Amino acid sequence: MSTALYRTYRPGRLADVVGQEHVTQPLSRALASDRVHHAYLLSGPRGCGKTSTARILARSLNCAQGPTPEPCGECQSCVDLAPNGPGSIDVIELDAASHGGVDDTRELRERAMFAPVSSRYKVYIVDEAHMVTNAGFNALLKLVEEPPDHVRFIFATTEADKVIPTIRSRTFNYAFRLVPTRVLQQHLATVCEAEGVPADPAALALIARSAAGSVRDALSILGQLIAGSGPEGLTHDEVSAQLGVTDAALLDDTVDAIATGEGAQLFAVIDRVIDAGHDPRRFATDLLQRLRDLIVLSAIPGEEALAILDAPDSEIEAMRRQLTGLSLAELSRAADLVSDGLTQLRGATAPRLHLELLAARLLLPSADTSPAGLAVRLDRLERGATAAVPGARAAAPRAAAPEQTAEPEKQSPSPPAPASKAASSRSEKPARAAAAAPPPPPRMSQVLPSAAGESTPQSDPPADPATSGATVSLADVTTMWPAILEGLKSMSRVAWMVFSDSRPLSLDAGVLAVGVPEESKVRNARASGHAERLRQVIIDVMHADVQVDVVATGAVPAPVTDAPPSDEPSLDDSDSDDDVSGEALAMRELGATVIGEIEQG
Repeated sequence: MSTALYRTYRPGRLADVVGQEHVTQPLSRALASDRVHHAYLLSGPRGCGKTSTARILARSLNCAQGPTPEPCGECQSCVDLAPNGPGSIDVIELDAASHGGVDDTRELRERAMFAPVSSRYKVYIVDEAHMVTNAGFNALLKLVEEPPDHVRFIFATTEADKVIPTIRSRTFNYAFRLVPTRVLQQHLATVCEAEGVPADPAALALIARSAAGSVRDALSILGQLIAGSGPEGLTHDEVSAQLGVTDAALLDDTVDAIATGEGAQLFAVIDRVIDAGHDPRRFATDLLQRLRDLIVLSAIPGEEALAILDAPDSEIEAMRRQLTGLSLAELSRAADLVSDGLTQLRGATAPRLHLELLAARLLLPSADTSPAGLAVRLDRLERGATAAVPGARAAAPRAAAPEQTAEPEKQSPSPPAPASKAASSRSEKPARAAAAAPPPPPRMSQVLPSAAGESTPQSDPPADPATSGATVSLADVTTMWPAILEGLKSMSRVAWMVFSDSRPLSLDAGVLAVGVPEESKVRNARASGHAERLRQVIIDVMHADVQVDVVATGAVPAPVTDAPPSDEPSLDDSDSDDDVSGEALAMRELGATVIGEIEQG
């Protein structure tokens, strides 16, 4: 019968303890300088070397050449206290789980008064010290505070907070830590080399991750896998199958499906997980670990993230490629959803159903009204929107403009007659009315270039709006505002979302005040450059350069319109539509021309 690996490779020196240099180095210096305290409290997670360190400390104290951090290994004490030695009568190990009462403590206190048989010190190692009752600790308190010169106490516990403060204050406390995965992987490789078993580094990485930082658990798993391995040794596929770890290919496909929004691919992965016999809870746990690694890679650039990640180099390269399709907001939201879904999966009677519902939530950020879901939608829109060329940006406003029934006439420099004069032409003959009717005022939709495919006279290229001196009124901007928003949507969907419910308020000295209902949108528009994008669209649509000032509608007065010239028809004339005839209103608003009159008898 073979000995368990965690017993075979138990450390015999402080320097051999894996991953606890912050504990072993101070203890080594204390031994070398003969400044050893009378009581120590070793705390930390299970399987990290607390009991082994306590035995090594006892061996170093009782070595014939000690106290020394390097036991000679030849004296009787070193031989007795070797990792596989028979033990020493002067080193007493107590399991507090079964010897933690008052009577056990009183017996220990009585025996401690006797001198050691053959060693320098009588060392008491109290394992699972948190199991000692309060009464037992109180009975032991005086002895721990002022022990005889030949007595040393070493307490080992996984829950230091359960040790009463009066005991903790009288001991030197050293906190052990979980061993990093990379350090644990290197230790497993050393053990495999000593055992003569070939091992795939990726397989050792899986074992180290499954051990969750515990050296004893890692060696126990390794011993089980070596016992069932073939002549090829430890392979990645064999270790994955025995440990039930989700295959990295499944995780890669899952992340790719989340990035692209491919529902068919994501649900196909779930089918593969169930068909392969994987536990849905384990799959969700491994997916959460993968999302965590992606978040670390996204948040920490360069090689600095490698010190935090516990993954082989091949997986890190694959994750770097996956980051090209995922933003930090998407990763954070997905991790939150998987974490919540993992909580629901625990104890669920239909784990596959919960896993599929989790997949549906991952695919539909639009159904998530939380700030995380909104951030994901904004990121997707920002990545999907591309800046259009000026001609393409102007195409959307042209399409939104009302279709003209006739080609507009070339405008003359003289100003058009007021609409009230056109109203008086109703009493004249149709032919004369048609000839005398003034041309309609130019609309902004008529000023725009004609759509592709229409035959229009060739005109000179427009002048630079910044230098042409073209001016517009607030009424013109208000009329063209829907077309301006369409153009902004073509340029940047995120900017369009900011201004989708906006309206022009005033136009004064070339500064257009644009009102939005929320103060947060005002800050967003100013800080993110959305106001400058709106200004560029206004230049493309209106052919006039204006400055944009974004304000909250609740903080400004009612809209103030520019006063148009008295001899020029305008949308904001003082005369209401009720005082204007239908004929004049049609001519003013639609550019209609009177071609005849029908008298009603």
